[in-house]
Amino acid sequence: MRPTVHDIAAAAGVSLATVDRVLNQRPGVRHVTREKVETAIRELGYVRDVAAANLAKGRTYPLVFILPASDNSFMHGLNAEIRQAIVRSSAERTDIRTIEVPAFDPAALVSVLEELSREKPCGIALVATDAPDVRAAVDRLVRERFPIVTLVSDLTGSLRHHYAGVDNIAAGRTAARLLGRFLGPRKGEIAVLAGSMLVRDHRERLEGFSAVMAAEFPDLAILPVLEGRDDPEVAHRLVAGALGNAGIIGVYSLGAGNRGLIRALKEKAVDRVLTVIAHELTAHTRAALIDNTIDAILNQDAGHEVRSAIRVLKAKADGLAVIEAQERIRLDIFLKDNLP
Repeated sequence: MRPTVHDIAAAAGVSLATVDRVLNQRPGVRHVTREKVETAIRELGYVRDVAAANLAKGRTYPLVFILPASDNSFMHGLNAEIRQAIVRSSAERTDIRTIEVPAFDPAALVSVLEELSREKPCGIALVATDAPDVRAAVDRLVRERFPIVTLVSDLTGSLRHHYAGVDNIAAGRTAARLLGRFLGPRKGEIAVLAGSMLVRDHRERLEGFSAVMAAEFPDLAILPVLEGRDDPEVAHRLVAGALGNAGIIGVYSLGAGNRGLIRALKEKAVDRVLTVIAHELTAHTRAALIDNTIDAILNQDAGHEVRSAIRVLKAKADGLAVIEAQERIRLDIFLKDNLP
């Protein structure tokens, strides 16, 4: 049975009020009395429930989410999940705000991080642009004791505390296996659409995809990556131009610009049958899955990622351990037959 504050008070021969003052490091306790209480805590093996203590004190956690400002349907969905968390903020004792920075702009992201270091929130969650300056800024904040969580796109090699997102290498490998199996014995070329190779999630997906393609589907050649910069118009232009190549029999969208991709695919639908794998279930990709423009969607649960980031930041602010199994973000595979 776990020892309680009543056990500490009895062992030290003091009142519950005195134990509370010592636990919360408040003044008004003589040195000799404080030592008695601390000795009782050590001998009893008492472990303080920090979260319960903060609840009792009515502590609020100011948290900041930094998101890229782009016309990306998944990021719009992520923003909507953060707004839902803001609605729940009174029950969860959080004070959440979002800051948008230009997509794929490391300097802008670093500037926001430096400003936050002066504001001192309880924790920061960011969609990371993988650049040395961003990594250095995150490391500085961690050394200054700021809890940091990367969201959707990681910043490996940094001191960040946690990553709330899917295993992107595994996601790319899964996409390759699906595409290869769907295409069967056909030979041809695969077009790949990304937002930017500046973000680690897209690079890792490409890494996993290319590895499986090379090892198991050598008759399918991967073309140079098209970078749509999360802009549907740019993605449409790039994909429409690429589909002028009659050798393309498959398309892999790493996770951005899907509205432009879908428009280009529909324009070319009369010419040939293409097998298409894309990321993120949105209203647009759902409709494209239903009408057979897209064959499969790999999805990450944006709501789970936001809730996970909040739990981790609060735990880190309190010096508590993170329950890794609870925070693992799964990769869902949707066909038109199993849409939620």
